[in-house]
Amino acid sequence: MIREDLRNIAIIAHVDHGKTTLVDEMLKQGGVYRENQVVEERVMDNNDLERERGITILAKNTSVYYDGIKMNIIDTPGHADFSGEVERILKMVNGVILLVDAAEGPMPQTRFVLQKALEMNHRVIVVVNKIDRPDARLDEIPDEILDLLIELNANDEQLESPILFCSGRAGTASLSQYEEGKDLKVLFETIKNYIPAPEGDENAPLKMLVSSIDYNEYVGRIGIGRIESGTAKQNQEIVVSEYHGNHEPYKSKLVNLYQIDGLDRTAVESAGVGDIICFSGIPEITIGDTISAPESPEPLPFVKISEPTIEMTFSVNDGPFAGQEGKFVTSRQLRDRLMREMLKDVSLRVTDGETTDSFRVAGRGEMHISILIETMRREGYEFCVGTPKVLYKEIDGVRCEPVERLIIDVPEESMGSVMEKMGQRRAEMLSMTPQGSRMKIEYLIPARGLLGYRSEFLTDTKGEGILNSVFYDYQPFKGEISKRHTGSLVAFETGEAVGYGLFKVQDRGSLFIAPGTRVYEGMVVGVNPKHEDMNVNVCKKKQLTNTRASGSDEALKLTPPIQMSLEMCLEFLAEDELLEVTPENLRIRKKILNNQQRAKARNKA
Repeated sequence: MIREDLRNIAIIAHVDHGKTTLVDEMLKQGGVYRENQVVEERVMDNNDLERERGITILAKNTSVYYDGIKMNIIDTPGHADFSGEVERILKMVNGVILLVDAAEGPMPQTRFVLQKALEMNHRVIVVVNKIDRPDARLDEIPDEILDLLIELNANDEQLESPILFCSGRAGTASLSQYEEGKDLKVLFETIKNYIPAPEGDENAPLKMLVSSIDYNEYVGRIGIGRIESGTAKQNQEIVVSEYHGNHEPYKSKLVNLYQIDGLDRTAVESAGVGDIICFSGIPEITIGDTISAPESPEPLPFVKISEPTIEMTFSVNDGPFAGQEGKFVTSRQLRDRLMREMLKDVSLRVTDGETTDSFRVAGRGEMHISILIETMRREGYEFCVGTPKVLYKEIDGVRCEPVERLIIDVPEESMGSVMEKMGQRRAEMLSMTPQGSRMKIEYLIPARGLLGYRSEFLTDTKGEGILNSVFYDYQPFKGEISKRHTGSLVAFETGEAVGYGLFKVQDRGSLFIAPGTRVYEGMVVGVNPKHEDMNVNVCKKKQLTNTRASGSDEALKLTPPIQMSLEMCLEFLAEDELLEVTPENLRIRKKILNNQQRAKARNKA
């Protein structure tokens, strides 16, 4: 059976190439909204963090109708750290729309997600987006995409993929770069004619792979997947099994069935081959499980998600201010929250740490774990985080480390300092291409070399550089890399920072705190440009006497403190430091808070 009334597609692209904005316009022109309805921009990014950062973190499902055909559309993340979301979502679709920026061209994440789509033999519609940009390179981009398809061993049909020229913001698409589109009709027509309709045997026993998980406090866990064969009915008896044998098959029941209709979930009594459905009623359901009819319980094969490359240790906050700002502070609450996150994020790994109140959390990159930290912080959790470490692998007796493919786009005048830093970080240059007054340089660099480099890179390029990376491969260990060339200014005693004390300390380095900030012994209050740590007394008050001298009572001029974001804090951390995360504050502190004990430990080492 072929479902001609249905198309399942995913939109894939590098970060910030305009996927969510294009989906906005498809929803508007697909009749999802009333004519006078007020609609937010980037309606699919419904998570606070996504809206603040302007990136998509979680893959979302929606649907539009065109010419009697229901088009299920999945908007996917573009950042490499969330590529686990993209890998599993591709199992639900029959084709992809590959979005490429008209000025930037194919980027590292474009290569990664396209490779996954090609491996699954999906048909590809190439959309060159943002054609209204003043620096658009419309004549060169199609050639760059073709080169990329050839490099990724695309088959003949994929090499002949249709190319559309589109402006997601204006909601227009055309078949030629020289012709201005009026609406997205050309895109809808191409999807209808080029993306294959789902097919399967509706009379066969039910088979469905769970590709995504959602959570709702009223009905619990909600599984999302596409029906491969048979029909799913409400209250149907089923068997849940798993391809890699991670759990024994067990019987259960589909309590509620929903289909995605526009931005809403609509309850249905049954769904057929090719339909993407959501279901509840199975508390232990997880990604990669197969839902089958009892007479045919064999599981469907599931793509093995790429392994994590970076690890951080989460532990209970044991500082002097512990429990004063957070709602959830115990190790049990921390464990439950991390385990819950692992159920819906397949590329995350959580294991017990060296102590009973610590946990090792491994993910795809700093951004992947920092989003988790920020989410937990907003939910009221209070905990400490250690320095990010890369995960090594033993391959044929050789110690290997993760290597990233890095593309840097910098102004020519910043090239010298960037190339010097790359050399120190064991990077290997692959290519260098001039683009006007800028230079595009491609490197292979150990993942260790990128830890803590992003803010340094922005300083070196005066904020004009663009840096993108994606996991490349495991390669033999490249040698030692010195991470940080600065020391920390460490608070000498517990108390409240005073203007006079900060004024006396600011000559030693740059401060992170302002007058009135509560500090404790062992807390890092600034950065020392020299390599060693320095204990400073920011709580020191001026001794008041009844003698006055001219000039000594002038107003103290304090340099504004550095505002440290979560990412900057994680990049700054040294091996002997922790980041204390609470709903109200981010504090960097030493693992050993007492000054004398810390000095003894350093002398022993």
